[in-house]
Amino acid sequence: MLTRKQFITGALGLAGAAAAGDAVRAQDTAIELKVSHYLPPNHTFQKELVAWGDALEKASAGRLKLRVYPASQLGPVNRQFYMARNGTADITVVLHGATPGRFPITELVSLPYMSPSAGSTSAIASRRLTELSGQYLVAEHPGVQILWMAVTNPLMFHSSKVAIRHPDDFKGLRVRYAGEGFAQIITALGATPLAVPPGETQDGLAKGIIDAATFPYEACQSFDLGTVVKYSLEPGISSATFAVVMNQRKFDNLPTDLRALISKSTGIECAAEFGKAFDVAEKAGREYMLGKGVQIITLSPNDLQAIKTKVEPMIAASLDNVEKTGKPGKAFLAAYRA
Repeated sequence: MLTRKQFITGALGLAGAAAAGDAVRAQDTAIELKVSHYLPPNHTFQKELVAWGDALEKASAGRLKLRVYPASQLGPVNRQFYMARNGTADITVVLHGATPGRFPITELVSLPYMSPSAGSTSAIASRRLTELSGQYLVAEHPGVQILWMAVTNPLMFHSSKVAIRHPDDFKGLRVRYAGEGFAQIITALGATPLAVPPGETQDGLAKGIIDAATFPYEACQSFDLGTVVKYSLEPGISSATFAVVMNQRKFDNLPTDLRALISKSTGIECAAEFGKAFDVAEKAGREYMLGKGVQIITLSPNDLQAIKTKVEPMIAASLDNVEKTGKPGKAFLAAYRA
């Protein structure tokens, strides 16, 4: 099985010779692309983007470089898509849930317990969403080139004081959420959703501003939530989706060989390999939480079914709302879950 690094190195090797030849002929000035994301420097996205940039620079004989700006240095999480579209950054990592209603079809993936039939791992889900992006999601991402899509492992509830063991334990809790879909889930469970930026969640839990937060384990480790969380609830209920996008004009205006380098190192197989890195980080994040003394609670089958029953109406309503706009929400979700 190829590692992510081996994959991008191999993919770029297919086009590297052509790029080197063009470099000799054209003597192009090196092109540096600004890459923006909102996640911390220790996050999987940062590591993978840096590795991709190193491989691009090597394969292009130094003609194409990436400068990665983490932790919202160029703009906040809810501006990442617009930054790529207007050229403030060349490439960005878009969290779809950060701009509710902007990506209505894509956001259906974040409905409760939605995953491909093959499994809910990031490798499987990221690959499937990228496969479907050309048919269903391009219109939701105007002005940018979708390089690949990513789907987290299902997010869980992590609480600082109250142990959530049963559906009724949600009542009265203030829960930090990721996206409008999760806000609806939290409301359906009887809790109050609060919009807290990811980087402020640890402080919010420590100060009692919020009682719980929704994250996958890998993000818990990235934001060091194990220092303030006491309980985590399994299984996860809903996944967050991302798109790694590039300003369309910038992409189109690259020299042909450099554009080919980007295309060959992104796309469906890239999404699957990136998802594998997410899965490795998820396992490490769970171990991190256990190492911090966090108690992991597993819902009983009856309690799990009770939660599924509570969220069924919001799933139906979300699908109906998309269909009413003339968008193929049901067809997309059926294809995603196939």
